[in-house]
Amino acid sequence: MSNKFLLPLLLLTACHSLHPTAEPIGMANPASVYCVEQGGQSVTKSDAQGNEYAECHLPDERVIEEWGFYRQNH
Repeated sequence: MSNKFLLPLLLLTACHSLHPTAEPIGMANPASVYCVEQGGQSVTKSDAQGNEYAECHLPDERVIEEWGFYRQNH
């Protein structure tokens, strides 16, 4: 291999990250954060099939599904 091809190859290899970028662990649910920021309380529930969902219990006594509440206002 000639030097004119070897040098760019080495530079590209040196710039390559050896460690893959990891997904953030423990990142807060934006809908839950928004609920609490609005003075609400986030309550996790399960339906009959065992699927989890969250409700936002607001200070004015309204109860709304968290993601629906978040989407209404964003």
